Amino acid sequence: MLFAAYVRACAGKSQQQWIPGISGGNHAATWPEPVTDLLKKRLTCSPPCPYSFAASEALRLLAFKLDCAQVRRWAIQHGCAHSTPPKRPRAPVRRWQRSQIGELWQLDASPHHWFAPCSVDFPMLNMLDDCSRVFVGSKLYARELLLSYLDFLPAAFLAYGRPLQIYVDYHAIFFSKNPDALTQLGWALKFYDISFRYAPTPQAKGKVEREHQFWQGRLPPYFASEQITEIEIANPHVDALRLHRNAHETHRELRMTPQRAWEVAQREKRSVLRPAPHCPWWPYVWSLRTALKVGSDGRVPIVDQRLRVERSPGTKTILCLHPTGHHSVLAAQPDKNEKPVLLFTNRPK
Repeated sequence: MLFAAYVRACAGKSQQQWIPGISGGNHAATWPEPVTDLLKKRLTCSPPCPYSFAASEALRLLAFKLDCAQVRRWAIQHGCAHSTPPKRPRAPVRRWQRSQIGELWQLDASPHHWFAPCSVDFPMLNMLDDCSRVFVGSKLYARELLLSYLDFLPAAFLAYGRPLQIYVDYHAIFFSKNPDALTQLGWALKFYDISFRYAPTPQAKGKVEREHQFWQGRLPPYFASEQITEIEIANPHVDALRLHRNAHETHRELRMTPQRAWEVAQREKRSVLRPAPHCPWWPYVWSLRTALKVGSDGRVPIVDQRLRVERSPGTKTILCLHPTGHHSVLAAQPDKNEKPVLLFTNRPK
């Protein structure tokens, strides 16, 4: 190879007299047609996919490993190249991170224009482990509501375990103006021994804030190329991309994949994660709860109906609105020392 010959000449201090010979030529195999078809699909949509994402998609969908520079060179040769964007300053490297997985998870919402035909900015909830940078959850919602978080958080806990703390901002869903009180979401977390930690500025949650750019650069062109325009259809794709990113994409600061960093921490006993408990209160803690009083007719109002419950008139009950949209009525608030008494539910079988 030319480079090897030049290195040998440098080692012999004869680089000034060195003359390049004939190259061995390009012996790279031709890329399979499914790979080039996928690259055309991802790079010719509007907006086009980043080169790094196109390379990632070739690996995820076709198990064909490409470098970002290879994709860019191919795009230039085949008329699929992007217009050159203005250079942005390189993001600073964080000088600290938690040493144990589960010690701190960063949580944030990112409203963005995800679907090209739709002018609405939908929020995306993201949560990552501060130590390993594993995305423990990423999901699109129609609105950033308490029910969205009550759906999002328990799914992450069931998949990965319970962390010690969750790093959030001062949104009203997380922070109460009364310092001695908890929001309903804060109470639900405390019930399972998880607490909030509040970031003084958005920059303090820099790890998850930077990952918003990751999704904002990839999902709009991906949805455009796949002609996806609805949240319900989009979320399974988001989950597949999240898992691929965790397992196969090297993190710039860690110099390994997030999943690899997670496994290394587990082997080195650097984990404070607790498993999700087998608790009968679980579906009711992760619901929007309001107090109801049984009427003189022995009924309680649920949506546009009045339904009979086995409680005396004037007795207080608890109405639970679940993230799935169904309702339940409990005899009392969740209590670790008691078992739930379910008076009514319209949960589909």
